[in-house]
Amino acid sequence: MRILRDIRRRGSAKAARWSARFRRDRDGGVAIEFAILAIPFFLLVFAIIETCVAFAAEQTLNYAVDTLGRQLRTGQITFNTGEATDVTEEQFKTQFCSELSIMIACGDDVDNRLFIDLKSYASFGAMPTKVPRKSGDWGDLDTTGFAFNPGGSASINMLRAFYKWRVTADLVRPYITNIRVDGSLPEYYLIVSTTAYRNEAY
Repeated sequence: MRILRDIRRRGSAKAARWSARFRRDRDGGVAIEFAILAIPFFLLVFAIIETCVAFAAEQTLNYAVDTLGRQLRTGQITFNTGEATDVTEEQFKTQFCSELSIMIACGDDVDNRLFIDLKSYASFGAMPTKVPRKSGDWGDLDTTGFAFNPGGSASINMLRAFYKWRVTADLVRPYITNIRVDGSLPEYYLIVSTTAYRNEAY
């Protein structure tokens, strides 16, 4: 009997020690906390990355507009003048796309989201100041008035480029998309870049 009591006593003491160690053990706490926080954390990181990439695409579009606008202004690119520097609308868009290649690879899908409006005006005051939309401030882009008709020497011109950047992160889509057609999920952040200039007397 005494032997049995000693065995029980030692077993109880051992169980108590194991129970105390189990209560003090925190090795799995970090794993549980990470599992709880991982999804919102990675969603936030992805949203930050996508926002930065969208703004980088906007800067790339601005660079392309500035570069091509300067070439038009100085006569390096002309239209319908009979000179070797003349380009067609398609050739101009190809040149424009080459300036975007670091961020945007032009193709069938991109061609449906990239729009260029290049026109000559009688004065700077006659130039449009708003983004053309089909309806309201959040409507889709209205391209019906777009044209490719740059002026010649000493003419006043305006080059506008519009690109629909597709937003994939649900977390930021409600905040950076600016095309919201009724009945459809917001998907695009419309990037707009404009330059107005008077051509040199080339």
